[in-house]
Amino acid sequence: MSTAEQILEAPLGLQGGAHAPASAAPRAARATTTATAQSATLRPAAPAGIWPTGLLASAAWVALGLLTLLWPNKEVGFSDWAFTREFGIATLVVAALLLAISLLGSRAGRLVRTLRPAGQWLVALAVGLALWEVSTAKLGVLPSPFFAPPQSLIDVVHEDWQRLGLSTLHSLRLLANGFVLGALVGFITGVAIGWSRIAGYWVHPLLRFLGPVPASALLPLAFFFAPSSYSAAVFLVGLATFFPVAVLTWSGVASVHKSYYDVARTLGASERFLVFRVAIPAALPQVFVGLFMGLGASFSVLITAEMMGVKAGLGWYLQWAQGWAAYANMYAALLVMAALCSGLITLLFKVRDRVLSWQKGTVKW
Repeated sequence: MSTAEQILEAPLGLQGGAHAPASAAPRAARATTTATAQSATLRPAAPAGIWPTGLLASAAWVALGLLTLLWPNKEVGFSDWAFTREFGIATLVVAALLLAISLLGSRAGRLVRTLRPAGQWLVALAVGLALWEVSTAKLGVLPSPFFAPPQSLIDVVHEDWQRLGLSTLHSLRLLANGFVLGALVGFITGVAIGWSRIAGYWVHPLLRFLGPVPASALLPLAFFFAPSSYSAAVFLVGLATFFPVAVLTWSGVASVHKSYYDVARTLGASERFLVFRVAIPAALPQVFVGLFMGLGASFSVLITAEMMGVKAGLGWYLQWAQGWAAYANMYAALLVMAALCSGLITLLFKVRDRVLSWQKGTVKW
């Protein structure tokens, strides 16, 4: 192992060996105590007293429940909207929970700390659902069957949860295969372009010429040349992920300050050490930006590919519901898509925060 590798691998307190000063341990203990005190000071205190916004949100959900239960639905044809009573009772249960949390205040602990930032959104959600309920089920301003009330989503989950759940699993499998493949190839390509002049000379022009072409534009060619529609969809999802990951990884590697390399070379670092321990860690913030962009692009291509050729997934379910004029099922699929994409982005944020925790002081989150 070279001198640079030994120095960078060794813990900071052990680099001095036997010649480290005797006061290092007390100094480290005092620093740890100070850091602990500072973190305790910066930690958000538990909210005290009654939560006023929670009380307002509880009142809004009570109003939604009473509106749903006491105002008769406008019948469409010879039928009424199913699960209206269940939807009204569910809103009243939500209102009771919000009331209890608001009155408990700090005694609710972590739950009230989690919900307090979303207090205004809880009020807005109840108001939005009330407007949706009135304009569809109560007054029929938005015509049926193109627009369905909120309780129709409960009906969809009750009647068609197996098909909807299976479609979600198919989409997750397709997205995982394409995203991981595209991210891996894009990361390797970006590192190669950013580090090697030869790779940059040959690959960079191709990347700039073919990269901006939307992956969905290659849909007919992919389905023609691929052995199956599933492999074509994986290729398109991977292609949509590949371009932003490759470009931003290349940008991150190329923008690493040369002084880092000079210091490591002075200490005897090898080329492999420079790539894996200097260039790639310094480029990781840019890499995660590319992953975020690639996830959004791959999800849109995923839905398009499922609607065009793949016989399973949320895109297929959306097209099937539209073909049968089952608009409530279509809205349910759209909500599942939004929740799935938002959940995956949140998970990627968690992974980034964990991987880049050592850069928290220098990287703007």
